[in-house]
Formats: sequence, structure tokens, C-alpha cells
Amino acid sequence: MSVSRHPEHEHPSVQGRKAIVVAVQVPEVSERELERSIAELTQLLHGLGIAAAATVTQKRPSRSASTYLGEGKLREIAALTGGPGEVPRGPAPPRRSTSPGAFAGADLVVVDDELSPGQQRNLEIATGVEVLDRAAVILRVFERRARTREARLEVELARLQYELPRVRDDHALGDREGGGGRASRGHTNVELAKQRLRDRIAAARRELGRAHTGAATKRRRRAETFRVALIGYTNAGKSAVMRRLTGSEVLVEDKLFATLETTVRPLSPGSTPPILLADTVGFIRRLPHALVASFRSTLDEAHEAWLLLHVVDASDPDFREHIRVTREVVAEIGASETPAWLLLNKIDRLDAAERAALASELPHGIQLCAHSGEDGERLRDRVVSFFDRMLVTESFEVPYKAQGVLADARKDVRVVSEEYGETRLVTVQGTPEILGRLRKRLAEEV
Repeated sequence: MSVSRHPEHEHPSVQGRKAIVVAVQVPEVSERELERSIAELTQLLHGLGIAAAATVTQKRPSRSASTYLGEGKLREIAALTGGPGEVPRGPAPPRRSTSPGAFAGADLVVVDDELSPGQQRNLEIATGVEVLDRAAVILRVFERRARTREARLEVELARLQYELPRVRDDHALGDREGGGGRASRGHTNVELAKQRLRDRIAAARRELGRAHTGAATKRRRRAETFRVALIGYTNAGKSAVMRRLTGSEVLVEDKLFATLETTVRPLSPGSTPPILLADTVGFIRRLPHALVASFRSTLDEAHEAWLLLHVVDASDPDFREHIRVTREVVAEIGASETPAWLLLNKIDRLDAAERAALASELPHGIQLCAHSGEDGERLRDRVVSFFDRMLVTESFEVPYKAQGVLADARKDVRVVSEEYGETRLVTVQGTPEILGRLRKRLAEEV
């Protein structure tokens, strides 16, 4: 059992709430795994403007079903938050004031686990402050970063599904009757609140279904186009790779989940046939299942891609764990058979000996720095060569009156040679699907 404090001056730019970060270490979790998870959660909190005032950990054979922590550790945290340190019988006492100067300690407890509604409520009673679990923190980060209508709907749906089972534990709603009901019994405020949530969940699903249909239509239009999906752990540098390969001004920030939307851009300089790159949402350890399910649209880009670029921050000591997490999610969405390249990014942060060791451990990994123009050019050429091997060469006799057909096809096929006579003999390279469509259109012109 241990308590480690974080001086406030470590986060001089944060002007927000102070949290006690809490975690229970069960036998199957190693010290290193616990440290990694807490560090990740602390970074998520920092992105929300919440400072970690202290970290409290406890080794236990299992997590308490009622309060998550043991009684002694619960009192220890309550001493930092101003709570009673226990769950009294009878009505729950009100939370303490969180106004500035009300108490010298923290005004929030954040648990590095997913809590049951009962555990969350009991912890709030014992500590006297609001309690967030890991899922709630990730949801709040996603809510803040969502920009498009589709992403906002996906996050809202995940949040509503998270909140629904917790309504029964919100005693602030009381037990008062609210409205009519069968046999004049009426409905309690809790029941009404749950029904409102269910109604909104149903509405959000309908809206999301329409949004997904529109996104699927766009993907079908690109079905015959070569597509590459960037995947990887959050903050691995996917957006930086995207900028390097496409020249687009996509957001690049050093924070977890800097972007949630799927961004699709053509390779730059352009290629013929065109190659599209999609930057997907980053993966993270223990991502709430509701979010994995709701972000189906961004993961569909990875599922339907011809090639996956798995971006890894090679300078992160935990990169091996990040590779494992990403590969698990790829398998979960059924994309394990898609060709994938491992991009060992941020290689500029490693010295020569570390790079050599990395090359020995991962000989098929592509070492690069996304900010290097030379590395970006080599990667682009390698991607183009990959797709060139899929092209089929075919010659067509093109009547002069069918010039428009060839003109329309030039964006999708590569013209190798042209010979002029009574008709134009054109040799092109393209995918079998595109060449078949060209052959059909030319036959219609004869």
C-alpha cells in the first residue's frame, strides 16, 4: 500500500480540479502494468485540465464489491478529500462543497478501473466528492474532442449507455411520484429519468444509423480505389505520418485522442491510380466496450483497407504493449488478414545502439521519423510500389469518337503507351475492376 504525492507545480498550466488517482493492484497485475495504466490515466486527466494531487494504490487479493478499496485505505483517501471515510447506514450525507478554499485537499477521486454503479456511489459517500472511473474519464475526453456530427452521436450514445445503469443509484432524484401510471401508481423520478435515457438512446441510434449509412455510401464509392488505413495506439504519431504522406493540415497534438474523426486524404504527390489514406481513432488500453462498438465507422476504414500502416512510438518504453493492444483490436474487427506494415515512428529520439537493437528485434519494422521529408518520401514510394504490383496491363482499341471515355478513365488508370492509326491503341495499367468497367464502356461506344 502506498501514497505518492504530485507537487502542484508539476502542472503549472492547469487551472482546474485536483484529483486523487486510485488503483487496486490484484495478483494478476504486475507493478509495471499498474504504473503504465496509472500514467496513461494521469495523461488523460491532464488533457481535461485536471491535476493529479496524489496517487493512492493498494494491493488486495480482489477488489471490494462494495467500495472497491479496503476500509483503511478508504479512510486514508477521505482524509485527503474531507469525506467521512465510511458508508453510513441510512440516507447518504451531502457531498462537501467544492468551492475554492472549501478544503485543502482534492475535490475529485478518479479510479483506474471500471466501477459498478454501487461501488461508485459508495465511494462518493465515503469520500464526500465526485468519483469518476476510467471509462467515465475516457468518455469525457472523447466528448471534448468529438467534432463531426457522427463522432458526437457515437460519443453521446456511449455516454447514455454508461449512465443508464447508474440512475438507480442517484438518490438526488428521490422517490417522489412523477406522473400517472398503471393503477394510479405513478412513476418514480428514477423510473422517469431512466425512460428519458432509453428514449434518447433509441433516438441517437436512429440518427447514428442514418449517419453510418451516409458514411458507408461514401466508402462504397471508394471501393475500387486503393486505400491505406493508419492504425496504432493513441499518440503514436499517426496524424504526423498522415501529414507527411498527404501534405494535408490534419491536427497534430501531443495528447491522447487528439482527434476522433476518420480523416481521408489522397497520397501526395498524387499517384495513378489514386491512393487514399485514412487516419483512424487511436487505440488505448482497456477502452470501454461501448466506445469500441460505437466507433464502428472509424474502424471500418481499417477493416476495408487494402493495406494497414501500424504506427508505433518506438521511443515509448511500452511500445511492445501498444503493439499487442493494437493487434488485438485489429483481430477483433476481422482485419488480421489485411497486409500490415509496422512503422517504428519517432526514431529520431533513439540513439544508434537503440536503433540497432530495434532492428534486430523487429527486422520487418520500418524505422522512420514522421517529421523527416526523406523518410516520408521513402515510405510513399514503398506504398506506391506495393499497389503497383496489383495492377494489370491491358491494351484497348479506342475509336476517336470515344475519346471522352478514355479521358474519364485517365484518373483511375495509368497510360503506358498510345499508338495512332485508324483507331487509337492505348495500353493502360489498372485494377481488374476498373479495366473491366473501361472495357464495357468502350464496347458500348462501338
